[in-house]
Amino acid sequence: MQTINIANGPEGASRLILGCMRMPALSKEDAAKMIETAVSLGINYVDHATCYGGGEAEVRFAQALALTDVKREDLIIQSKCGIRFENQTFDWSKSNIVESVDGILQRLNMEYLDVLLLHRPDLLYDPEEIAEAFDALEAAGKVRHFGVSNTLPMQMELLKKYVKQPLKINQLQLSLEQSQLIDQGLYMNNKTTDMSMMRDGSALDYCRLNDITIQAWSPLQHGMFQGMFVDNPDFPEINKALEELAEKYDVTKTAIAIAWILRHPAKMQVITGTMNPKHLQEMAEADKVWLTHEEWYKLYLASGKFLP
Repeated sequence: MQTINIANGPEGASRLILGCMRMPALSKEDAAKMIETAVSLGINYVDHATCYGGGEAEVRFAQALALTDVKREDLIIQSKCGIRFENQTFDWSKSNIVESVDGILQRLNMEYLDVLLLHRPDLLYDPEEIAEAFDALEAAGKVRHFGVSNTLPMQMELLKKYVKQPLKINQLQLSLEQSQLIDQGLYMNNKTTDMSMMRDGSALDYCRLNDITIQAWSPLQHGMFQGMFVDNPDFPEINKALEELAEKYDVTKTAIAIAWILRHPAKMQVITGTMNPKHLQEMAEADKVWLTHEEWYKLYLASGKFLP
């Protein structure tokens, strides 16, 4: 598995991330098998969030990890806080951030997080409070690195005015079908298509300029959690192009869809959401593929885009 060194952050991070949102559905034994499969494939980065199963994903992960021979120090453990489904708010207050990390560490049965991300912007966030929370967590040795998710460049700039720790990661949605993160750069000033609309404040270029690693979530989804486009009859052109390249590289269509993201020079990571060891193995085959310039564009155009 290819790795990257996250600027000012964890080194040797796998390009694929084991996303644990669906882990509460597994038994401890099956969850342990997922962890062992990931590690055997070279995946050493694990993503959690306080809202995943209301914390149950972290509990199940800890139970499963104890059944394996995998050492905690060989993993890069990341979690996110800020979404509070129980009271229908997003909460980046100092008290919630600090209390959330304490809960995360208790559920994971660990002493520290490698990475903490703020999970989707709280519309009432106070950057000075966040700075105090980050300072307290860093000083206590509870969090080593910090970042955000689904956050606009100017929101990050405001955070950076007060937060002394570098913001090293931004989780953003990206798939072959949901490629709005990169579309606007192609269709700039083109009134014939809505794809020219600026939806994210040039988050991709901002992250690249500031050495912030993008973690792509829902890499196989269309819409927002509406299902997979791979082998979906509603997306015949995408699947035809994926099939042709899958045959060429002797991998699955899933691997080609992941390879399309990994081919981007921004050196992104990709969050896998599967809890099926076989599917994870298929996704990891993307590591063997380096799409040509022409092949990357072939897939992009097959997803319904056009060259202006």
